[in-house]
Amino acid sequence: MKIIILGAGQVGANVAKNLIGAGNDITLIDRDPEALQLLSERIDVRTVCGHAAHPDVLIRAGIEDADMILAVTNSDETNVVACGIAQTLFNTPTRLARVREPDYLAHPGLFGAGVLPLDFIISPEQLVTGFILRLITHPGVLQSLDFADGRLQFASVRADHDGQYAGHRICDLNRNLGSSKARVVTIFRQNHVLIPDADTLVEAGDEAFFVAAKGNVDKVVSLFRRADRPYRRIFIAGGGNLGKRMAEILEPHYRIKLVERDAARCRLLAQSLNRTIVLHGDASDESLLREEDIERTDVYCAMTNDDEINILSAMLAKRLGVRKVIALINQPGYADIVQRGCIDHAISPGQITIGALMTHIRRGDVIAVHSLRRGSAEAIEAVAHGDRSNSRIVDRRIDELALPAGASVAAIARGDQSIFPDHDTRIESGDHILLFLADKRQSVEIERLFQVGFGFM
Repeated sequence: MKIIILGAGQVGANVAKNLIGAGNDITLIDRDPEALQLLSERIDVRTVCGHAAHPDVLIRAGIEDADMILAVTNSDETNVVACGIAQTLFNTPTRLARVREPDYLAHPGLFGAGVLPLDFIISPEQLVTGFILRLITHPGVLQSLDFADGRLQFASVRADHDGQYAGHRICDLNRNLGSSKARVVTIFRQNHVLIPDADTLVEAGDEAFFVAAKGNVDKVVSLFRRADRPYRRIFIAGGGNLGKRMAEILEPHYRIKLVERDAARCRLLAQSLNRTIVLHGDASDESLLREEDIERTDVYCAMTNDDEINILSAMLAKRLGVRKVIALINQPGYADIVQRGCIDHAISPGQITIGALMTHIRRGDVIAVHSLRRGSAEAIEAVAHGDRSNSRIVDRRIDELALPAGASVAAIARGDQSIFPDHDTRIESGDHILLFLADKRQSVEIERLFQVGFGFM
């Protein structure tokens, strides 16, 4: 597939890295020649320097026979205009744009045939707020993702010494849950991947990834760790678009305080938010946090545009007694370091955005892709089509599938059913299959596995 990526920032560069080696022809456009030079030295990608929305620049990048354009520059307007040009002048089949401005997103009718011709819109703010909301809704989880239109949830939890499940076998899980079924898909033990069998013992400190029907996540979590009381008080640091959106979503259900250092922005927030207490000040000011009874806070969300402030203020909040601290961190190196310390969740907006982008790029009826463990592993939802004569998965048992090492079938959504399969469960056409990949590089093999032969109509 010939793909043109507009924007060589963190998202554009990482999407290019994910696509290289999968039989794709990738061209990157950016106005920064140094950024392009650095990327071309690290990965096998063609680069074009220029304005991403100018037709002559797009022509130099090969837009005339491109299969897809991914517009992920820092400018919403550039992204939208470039996709419009790709459709109007060059009839590019697939056009995807990153759009951040809430005013645009508030009018979905803008995007579509006859108006602004975009096939898909990616909003990092919506993706990140959804991710954080799931963490708040399910105390104790490290990550929670929706699949099969929300009927299945893929989540991770760390086993505690005093959790019911530490020292128990995997096969005990369903017995402990009673009629509420779930499946432990994999365990990360001291950064090593372990694909468990029925007799695998769970050890304290294990990070267990499991899939459960919606509504059963908290029941599973309670087996691995002491039950956390529901969150009530949430403190948000940073009143930008992301912090404001988070407050709007949470304030009907939680007690929210938001601190912002810009006085004019504070006034705007105070006018637009209904129940949130808006504070003017510095999130890293210990005296301010103490005055606002930070020790009684359940969740602290550091959502400023500065990684260092997010890290330091989250660490300070944790030291002052906050139950759970969440920090947005754009630099991947920072995220790896701080997650090993006192910060409970280091969230990378870039990684979350990349996962959403890959969902629209993957082939072979892959309809959802989510990054796990900061991008090293993946969870994929794919649809089975065809029959035994033209498909390598339909009408075959799980143990007959040619899955790569470290990949496993976690669950199957079949109509209204949620199935946690055994080795002899057969795949049917139309099944939505949730797979875990210990190594994201295995995704190419999964795509090929789900592709249907020419005999399928």
